[in-house]
Amino acid sequence: MKDILNCSLLAHNTFGIDARCSRFLEYASVEEAQQVALLLRDEGLPYIIVGEGSNLLLTKDYDGIVAHSAILGCKEVSVDGANADEVYVSYGSGVTWDDVVAESVSNGWHGAENLSLIPGEVGASAIQNIGAYGAEAKDLIYKVEAVEIATGKVVGFGVDECAYSYRQSRFKHEWKNKYLITHVTYRFSRHYSPDLDYGNIRQALAAKGIEGMPSPELLRQTIIEIRQAKLPDPKVMGNAGSFFMNPIVGRDVYERLAAQYEAMPHYVVDADHIKIPAGWMIEQCGWKGKSLGRAGVHDRQALVLVNRGGATGNEVVALYEQIIKDVKKKFGIEIHPEVNVI
Repeated sequence: MKDILNCSLLAHNTFGIDARCSRFLEYASVEEAQQVALLLRDEGLPYIIVGEGSNLLLTKDYDGIVAHSAILGCKEVSVDGANADEVYVSYGSGVTWDDVVAESVSNGWHGAENLSLIPGEVGASAIQNIGAYGAEAKDLIYKVEAVEIATGKVVGFGVDECAYSYRQSRFKHEWKNKYLITHVTYRFSRHYSPDLDYGNIRQALAAKGIEGMPSPELLRQTIIEIRQAKLPDPKVMGNAGSFFMNPIVGRDVYERLAAQYEAMPHYVVDADHIKIPAGWMIEQCGWKGKSLGRAGVHDRQALVLVNRGGATGNEVVALYEQIIKDVKKKFGIEIHPEVNVI
């Protein structure tokens, strides 16, 4: 177990903000997670649980404990009643998410291709219900294993128990900071049936001369290229990827706005609800490529807020609060950060 006092969190947040925490605890096994749980109970300090910090905005030093998983590795597991097309693989919560996608494609395990290059770790995928291009982690998750902080017991949750929805789970609400996730088991399919109809996937494939079904490897590479074209590398320019959740509104709200903005993009959620891209609304408010102090809006994707160099967390807060006000004023819709602000 790693135990560091007065630890810099620069390597644990992709916004590139050099805040510090009072104590940093890292566990590399279930047994070490139980030790960390005991320390969290006994120390009596506030604590947070982080992965790569790709969904985190630090506004100050954290006067408490930061816990992080370094559990690696994966193994295929057997599940009673599984059919021949299914393969179940358990990954350590500290594994980088995109390594899961790369390995699944390499092994002929399908379903994760559209989630290529999403930053973060396996543990965060189960908390955040990461998603992109019509796919979500909940579509793959079979079971989440964890250590209960209050008791030190090893527990497991089926996907239905986690109450997943758009970027939400019980781990973000009533279960927040109650469990140290140790492993996530994903259910992949040996049958390849990709979703190519979300966003500009087909357009990007057509640009490569692919009109029919792409191979899994080609689809993954195309998704990576799409993301790289519009999202900045956090190693070059600090950011947390998509900063805001796309709002889901009632059909009446959508129809009112569609009558006013004929070119407004949208995605049908169900008969009564429509998802409107927050990035499009932010761009309509004139924020794309603009800055407020040393924090700014990316010039290729308005959904991404960036650290242009030396920005503080509070500068990013001032920027996103102003964007929320402007979107609310123009569209009557309140957008909400996807990023956790500490």
